[in-house]
Order: sequence, then structure tokens, then C-alpha cells
Amino acid sequence: MRVIIQPSYGTKHARRHWSDTLDQPVPFLHPRYAEALSPAERAELLAGHPDGTARFWGATPQHDKKMDTLEAGDVVLLTGQKHVRALGTVRCLLRNDELARRLWTPDPARCLWRNVYTFGAYAPVAIPYEEVWSLPGFTTGDNFMGLRFLNPEKSATVCTGLGIAELLESQAAPRRG
Repeated sequence: MRVIIQPSYGTKHARRHWSDTLDQPVPFLHPRYAEALSPAERAELLAGHPDGTARFWGATPQHDKKMDTLEAGDVVLLTGQKHVRALGTVRCLLRNDELARRLWTPDPARCLWRNVYTFGAYAPVAIPYEEVWSLPGFTTGDNFMGLRFLNPEKSATVCTGLGIAELLESQAAPRRG
């Protein structure tokens, strides 16, 4: 299992997207979303989310190569405003520009997403960056500005040091301050 750190709450646009697709699951069988899915994508989403809803996040085309290595079960730390704000495990992965546009309705002048993924386990948290910085191999003052795929050693350090498994198992309400 690998850990990915993804900025996701630092701008007003990101917070709007968060509200649209993370605060509550998206009903992906609704025509607005379903029309953008191929039959294979719809089947994959339903296999991973039989109730027809999922929490979605994504990445821009500049991250295609990194996203090609993302796997179901990888842990994502969603960050912003100097906190890990949520974490989850990847369930389904899609590369679908139209679905991304329908999920996040971005301003055409801004970056568009195309790499879309859903979460299986998902837990809102409030872990200050200082807790991550205190772990071996991390640097005080690092604000995690870009999408970052951690190596196996750092992934294990984060999972153990932050108690990721326990947080996901409990689907914890926000903790820490």
C-alpha cells in the first residue's frame, strides 16, 4: 500500500469541488454523470460502489504518468490549509474528461481534470501538518504543494505514525486540533 499526498482544499475552487464530491457521495447513476460513463466504467463503479454513490477526487492531465501507477487500496491524504483534512483508500480509477467536467464544472480558463478516482474507506480528519513533519523523513515547513506519491519507506512511516489503518477502520469523525 502506497500513500499519496494530494492538495485538495487550499483554494476557493478546490473547496467548492470538495463540497461537490467529497462532503457527500455523488449519485453516479444520475443521468448527469451516467451519460459520461462507458459501460465498462459504469460496471467498474457499480462493482466498487453497489449503492450507486461514491466520493470522487481527481488530478489534472499533467499527472497522467503518476496516476497511471495509482492502484486500488492506495491511501490518499487530502490536504489543505495546513491540515490533512481527510484520508481514504482508492477504490476505482478512471480517465474520463467528460465525467470530470460534470463532477466539478470547472471554469474553462482553469485547469481541467481527467484522472478520476473514488474512495472505498474515507475518513474526515484534522491532522495538523506538524504531525506529519514530526515523522522521520519529513521536513518542517513543507506545505505539500503538489501531488506526491510517497516511496514505500515514507508510506509505511506515514501509515504507522499517523495511525492510518485505525482511522480508516473507525471511519473517524474529525480528530486532533
